[in-house]
Amino acid sequence: MDQILIRNATVINENQITETDILIGDGLIRKIGLNLSDALVNRVIDAQGKYLLPGVIDDQVHFREPGLTHKATIRSESRAAVAGGVTSFMEMPNTVPNALTQQLLADKYAIASQSSLANYSFFMGASNSNLDEVLRTDPRAVCGIKVFMGSSTGNMLVDNERVLDELFAQSPMLIATHCEDEATIRANTEQYRAEYGPDAPARIHPLVRNEAACLISSSMAVELARRHNTRLHILHISTADELPLFDHTSLGPVPLRDKRITAEVCVHHLWYDSRDYERLGNQIKCNPAIKASHHKEALLAALLDDRLDIIATDHAPHTWEEKQQPYWQAPSGLPLVQHPLLMMLEFVKQGKLSMETLVRKMCHAPAECFQIDRRGYIREGYWADLVLVDMNQSTTVTKENLYYHCGWSPLEGFTFGASVTHTVVSGELVYADGEFLKARAGQRLSFER
Repeated sequence: MDQILIRNATVINENQITETDILIGDGLIRKIGLNLSDALVNRVIDAQGKYLLPGVIDDQVHFREPGLTHKATIRSESRAAVAGGVTSFMEMPNTVPNALTQQLLADKYAIASQSSLANYSFFMGASNSNLDEVLRTDPRAVCGIKVFMGSSTGNMLVDNERVLDELFAQSPMLIATHCEDEATIRANTEQYRAEYGPDAPARIHPLVRNEAACLISSSMAVELARRHNTRLHILHISTADELPLFDHTSLGPVPLRDKRITAEVCVHHLWYDSRDYERLGNQIKCNPAIKASHHKEALLAALLDDRLDIIATDHAPHTWEEKQQPYWQAPSGLPLVQHPLLMMLEFVKQGKLSMETLVRKMCHAPAECFQIDRRGYIREGYWADLVLVDMNQSTTVTKENLYYHCGWSPLEGFTFGASVTHTVVSGELVYADGEFLKARAGQRLSFER
């Protein structure tokens, strides 16, 4: 394995900014301090003028393998991830076949063990009929249980109230939910199909999948979790309406590790709003929908005051041809995993976010929320998952520098004011100055539960 010395780094970690060196050996951070040296070092990186951060942990991606590899593969999307500073990901179960059995879940881990450049974990999927399989999941080896309380691929909509109650009552581990009320969405779909016919514009998406659909479902999830004291994490909150569900002010400051109910916001719900449908159309069609600008502003405020705990991507690629279909036929989801760090660094440049808060929400918080073993921080004895960024070197998104299998991004043409120069995954330098140095380096995540 690489034995690496990173010199002269400006480290952002645990709400502090320090100038130091980092010594990496056998996959781990061996020493942190000034003027370090080691006879076994075979690679030295001069980080002068750059920021060194813990690797980003993305707790919500769709890498499409198995079964949907015309859209993406674990290999292609993990390469895109590390090029953007994402060193660990947690992938969703709505692949084909859906990961609804322990064997199908194991199959996905086997694929990643041979092909992933980033560290990995996979959610076990829940359905109306697989409770026994779900309860066999090992909390120490799997990131969580995924429950679609809204439409999804295949047999993954869990809309049986008895099953939901039993799942929340019996789950031995974190449940992550997609919350949109299916009955509301179906009624809205019928209304807008009648109004617009087959040629509806993409801008109606936040009307079809509206605020009420989100709030009804999120409220149900929170009520179930409170009733059973379930460890609940609600994915991709997209509305101001839902934010009171996560207001802990009456209890005083609550450390993340002590929260039983947590929530996240995705980068696209912070970056885009409903005005962008005119320019990008189906490219930004996703579930839950990108909504009016006041929601975007409220989500950022909630992120800053800790009502929202994590920043994620919900990376969900589709082919360009699929996205060019009429609105009703075009699939929901957009590719994002190569750029979440650069997107949030742009917020730093704009004064909307501090570097310390960025690291807390993209690195520390996912590790705390999911109780990941020795990742998410720059600490001696922890796995060396690290990213170097240059805040003075710009990055323009072009088709030529995208690593997604689908080959497109709604960010094409945008110039970020920063760049990712180096990414270290589990102690291996995998990406440096636009080049991939390893074919596979990712390790299976483990959890302290």
